[in-house]
Amino acid sequence: MNLNASTWRWVSTLLLLSLAALVLGTAAGNQGWQAWWQYPADAVVQQIVWDIRLPRSLGAWLGGALLGLAGAVAQGLFRNPLADPFVLGSASGASMGVSVFLSMMGGGALTGWLSLGLTGAAFLGAVLAVLLTLVLARGAEQTLRLLLAGVVVGVVLGAITSLLSLWQPQVLLAMQGFMLGSSAFMNVQGCLLLAAVLAVCTAVAMALSRVLDALTLGEATASSLGVPLHSARLALVGVISLATGAAVAQMGLVAFVGLAAPHWVRSWVRTAQGGQLLLSALMGGLMLCGADVLARVALAPQELPVGVLTAVVGGGYLLWRVHQESV
Repeated sequence: MNLNASTWRWVSTLLLLSLAALVLGTAAGNQGWQAWWQYPADAVVQQIVWDIRLPRSLGAWLGGALLGLAGAVAQGLFRNPLADPFVLGSASGASMGVSVFLSMMGGGALTGWLSLGLTGAAFLGAVLAVLLTLVLARGAEQTLRLLLAGVVVGVVLGAITSLLSLWQPQVLLAMQGFMLGSSAFMNVQGCLLLAAVLAVCTAVAMALSRVLDALTLGEATASSLGVPLHSARLALVGVISLATGAAVAQMGLVAFVGLAAPHWVRSWVRTAQGGQLLLSALMGGLMLCGADVLARVALAPQELPVGVLTAVVGGGYLLWRVHQESV
């Protein structure tokens, strides 16, 4: 991986901060800070740490890393700093999938493929939304058309979700946790799934980082350099879809992580697209893991929705950036 020394320093820094956030996550309980290392002989405390807190913190980091990576890919692909992982309609598709599942199945114990439950419904809805976007855009040939199709799909599927909620108000109540985002239901299996998806998406994105570098010069220039734009765009759209769908299916709609993480990276370090992708993933993981810890302890024993915290922090940062650039 051809990264400069400054990028590697930031990678090391973010990894160390992420490790510290994970340790803090294992000490954050429903009663505030609970230092588990003070009770090494307490089997109950150790079980809570290893079976509940650690998977939750690790799952939050992995989900944030996926959103950060997807956000960096989206901003590089569309050459738009306002692009985020949900730009292709995946968030609205996931919401619609959950609302359809709740309204038709009731979220009860089901058999066969229906046993995928809310997680499977969210992932399936996100994937179908992206496929619909590709159909409306007639593939990934035109970046602008793809972006507009994603906006249209997001609006239409969001409207369908609202109609379902109006017809069955109990659906809206059941969806509240999903819409606000939470890592409370993460387990070891979920962490393993997110880790596998992150490894695949990172490998593909890094392999195509030179394509993103070429796109910064414009599509015409990139084509003249012999870059296979069509296949590369499809692969990058696949990375965005898979990363976003997996994260949303496990944790619900977590706002601003995928949008703010690449902005933070670009404001701190100048590097090629490969470095931006890697650092954005690390920054997204650190953001969401830190927000999850804060959500648990800020108003303990009550817990804040982690999506609300990320929206406040990420949105506040972007507002500050706009103010700084307008001065």
